[in-house]
Amino acid sequence: MSHTAPIPAPSSGPVPWPLLAGAIAISSIIFGLYWDISWHTTIGRDTFWTPAHLAIQFGAVLAGISCGFLILTTTFGGNSAARDVAVKVWGFRGPFGAFLAAWGGATMLISAPFDNWWHDSFGLDVQIVSPPHMVLATGIFFVGIGTLVMMAGPKNRAEGATRVAMERLFIYIAGLLLTLYLILLSEFTDPANMHGGTFYRVLCYGTPLLLMAFSRGSMLKWGATKAALLYFALMLAGLWIFPFFPAEPKLGPVYTRVTHMVPLAFPLLMFAPALAIDWLTARMADGNKWLLSLIAGISFLLVCMAVQWPFADFMVSTHARNHIFGMNNFPYMQPPSTYHFAWEFQGESLTAFWKDLGIGAAAAFVSARFGLACGDWLRRLRR
Repeated sequence: MSHTAPIPAPSSGPVPWPLLAGAIAISSIIFGLYWDISWHTTIGRDTFWTPAHLAIQFGAVLAGISCGFLILTTTFGGNSAARDVAVKVWGFRGPFGAFLAAWGGATMLISAPFDNWWHDSFGLDVQIVSPPHMVLATGIFFVGIGTLVMMAGPKNRAEGATRVAMERLFIYIAGLLLTLYLILLSEFTDPANMHGGTFYRVLCYGTPLLLMAFSRGSMLKWGATKAALLYFALMLAGLWIFPFFPAEPKLGPVYTRVTHMVPLAFPLLMFAPALAIDWLTARMADGNKWLLSLIAGISFLLVCMAVQWPFADFMVSTHARNHIFGMNNFPYMQPPSTYHFAWEFQGESLTAFWKDLGIGAAAAFVSARFGLACGDWLRRLRR
């Protein structure tokens, strides 16, 4: 008995289930990642079988199973139309994005024992940027990017209400990918760093790429802005909701008394540079792509400075030390004698500041150009 693969999508009808499964998978992963970071800063390093870890790995398993099933049914099923728009990898056929997402899910599962071995060998840590975490992040990105790519072909072929639904799902997954990327940068993006060049240089490496790709790859207006607003809303929800759940440290030494889950920091104001990129992308849609990338990259840097610099003044003030802005949240392992570092701008020489801005401007230009190419490719994709 032959199986029928649900892709390619018809011009109208429901959103194909593999795309919905991909959206559920990446949602579970991002929620679990936020929860896991909060768990580490509130409770400490715990068993692998924490609810946060399970949420992350559930997303990996769901992505792997759904994409694997889709590849097998496309390869061995009787749907010739599905095979016609599929790519061939090692004798298997399926949507290109399905191969990416399946590989990402497998990479995430591999990262779990690697992370346990790392902690057993080198001790506990609270760093986001570590080798096992980078393996995990790579897998997560491939799950998200694979789902986005897997959606692009059916989205570009669909019509009517199905097309609108897929475009909205595209923006939703784009917002989750932006959330993941900015969480990975969070060790460099504290308010105390916002008057330094390093903060802006780090943001310029990959953020323009994502925003340009989302703006250009979506057929909806203000695609990058909508993705950035989703990131902003998700991070605010975490900041405001997590502290309502009681928790206390299980590891020592405990320097700060913690009685509730410690959330992540207040989100960056990424909707402002995203708005500028959307406006430029629409206004210069038919213009020179290199010029558009240059203007968009420089605009990203300038708008970031225009909004984050004065906002940082407020964030380090006493007015932000409350539940709304979260500048009074500290992990259990941080001594009270170091709290003041969160409320003081980090020193940096003028030479280093301008060097960082110069590197950031160049990086933003290159990043925007790659993002523009990725967005154009997503718009043209049919398989």
